[in-house]
Amino acid sequence: MAVLKTEIRSGVYYDSAKLMQLQRILADLPGVEDAGVVMGTESNKEILTHIDLVTPEVKSATTNDLVIVVRAENDKAAATAIGSVDEILSRRKEGSGEFRPRSLETAIQNLPDARWVLISVAGRFAAALAKDALSNGKHVFLFSDNVSVEEEIELKSIASQKGLLVMGPDCGTAIIKGACLGFANKVPAGPIGVVAAAGTGLQQVTSRIAQLGSGITHGIGTGGRDLSEKVGAVTFKMAVEVLSRDLETKVIVMVSKPPAPKIAEEMIKVALRAGKPVVVNFVSYRPSTTQRDNLWFATGMDDAARLAVELAKNPPTLVDDQELKLERFAKGQRYLRGLFSGGTLAYEAQHILADYLPRVYANAPINKENKMANSMASTEHSIIDLGEDEFTVGRLHPMMDNELRIRRLYEEAKDPDVAVIMMDVVIGYGSHPDPASELAPAIKTVIDEAEKAKRHLEVITVVTGTDDDPQTLKNQIKQLKDAGAWVSTSNEEVCRYAGRILRGLNAEATPTPTATQVDLASLQADVSGINIGLESFYENLKAQNVPAVHVEWSPPAGDNEKLKGILERMKAKQS
Repeated sequence: MAVLKTEIRSGVYYDSAKLMQLQRILADLPGVEDAGVVMGTESNKEILTHIDLVTPEVKSATTNDLVIVVRAENDKAAATAIGSVDEILSRRKEGSGEFRPRSLETAIQNLPDARWVLISVAGRFAAALAKDALSNGKHVFLFSDNVSVEEEIELKSIASQKGLLVMGPDCGTAIIKGACLGFANKVPAGPIGVVAAAGTGLQQVTSRIAQLGSGITHGIGTGGRDLSEKVGAVTFKMAVEVLSRDLETKVIVMVSKPPAPKIAEEMIKVALRAGKPVVVNFVSYRPSTTQRDNLWFATGMDDAARLAVELAKNPPTLVDDQELKLERFAKGQRYLRGLFSGGTLAYEAQHILADYLPRVYANAPINKENKMANSMASTEHSIIDLGEDEFTVGRLHPMMDNELRIRRLYEEAKDPDVAVIMMDVVIGYGSHPDPASELAPAIKTVIDEAEKAKRHLEVITVVTGTDDDPQTLKNQIKQLKDAGAWVSTSNEEVCRYAGRILRGLNAEATPTPTATQVDLASLQADVSGINIGLESFYENLKAQNVPAVHVEWSPPAGDNEKLKGILERMKAKQS
């Protein structure tokens, strides 16, 4: 009859890979039917119960206990297996005489040029180690899971102030200048940088890029929670920003598991400022268009890789914000006023401008919280649909009668804070017989008056219609351009042109606080690293000829809370 033998060891710690190796060796010993070697967490005890390796000692074990259970054919086989544990744990790889420090500080002394610290210890110890690494000016690859979101927020707050990356927690993949950290594929060097809140997503996209004949500069993982509202994409934003400054990175790819909708929109705005093509592949994110300014939206990981490779091979011509000539505007000019006759055009304008501005008020808003308090008095960025019932009671629709819109144009143009006025001109049967003949003189007047006041007023118009309409499209466009307006037949083009101007003016007026920039040189330098936790990560670095040190780490003070407190106080005094 099979027997169970248990041994509990308190105050010891081994990484999960070493415990798995020990478990396999014990299970293969003569007379042993099965074995379990785990730390005494509740989840681990549940697994032992499920596979019939539970004893009263197992049930009473704590998180800080090493649990060793053997089921064997008889007492002798069980005792022999348990008795061999120390000898198995003390084995060293044959021929290995390398020095292994027991602390991060000693490891840094042995490899002072190391810029990266890889951490894969149990989650309850990981945050403290990561904090130590950051205090020593190191980027952190944090593979450990079971790190609380509060700890993640604290770590990334510290990192952002120091210009350091915290990739994780629960980050499985990164490729820095060709060096694979954690689980990663060996891909060629090339012109594409990848930022991913998805480990296997980063692997899939970078592998497909390689298969399509291109390569990457860096693949920066962030951890799956980074694009949650609580964390706020701290690492993702820093990674995109540093890649935007990297001259070797010609195209950026953003990959994520389903992000928080609010954070996805924030990242879109960050990407719009990257100054180079960005491919967006956020699972479940549904963009309104396939391409927007410098952004290309992928339908999946294969499509993301394909787009990135194509854009790298055939760089698109991107409109430079320098061409907007923002210096023409006076100090304080930064607001939009939209005067629309077409309700759908006004709705689309609100939707598109959300990519560029934090809030656009409207008398007919898409979002109720953006409802204008008074349609007769614009505030900040405002879009007014003059075709709404409140304006048409007792008067003709503005597509037929320009009087009210011209009055509002004069009124809005007098506001010294207004920089852009958007208007639509809708022609065709039923509309005013020649709307530009009335609107163009008014536009010229407000532009000239602004110039006299040493301001620049950008009047932007979209014209809807054809040359077969009674008013003729070309005739309307010519009159508006002659008056000084910027004219397009695309409402989207008009909105994006206005959006880029306003984004630039508002960035200058109210600069957004940003994290300290990551030192680009730290990514471009040859990689060297310090590994704490899974020994296989260290071995992978060595196999790539990456200079590395493995820390033979164990919990401070045997994870005794009282002793740890004393050590922390001593350490604080020394610093």
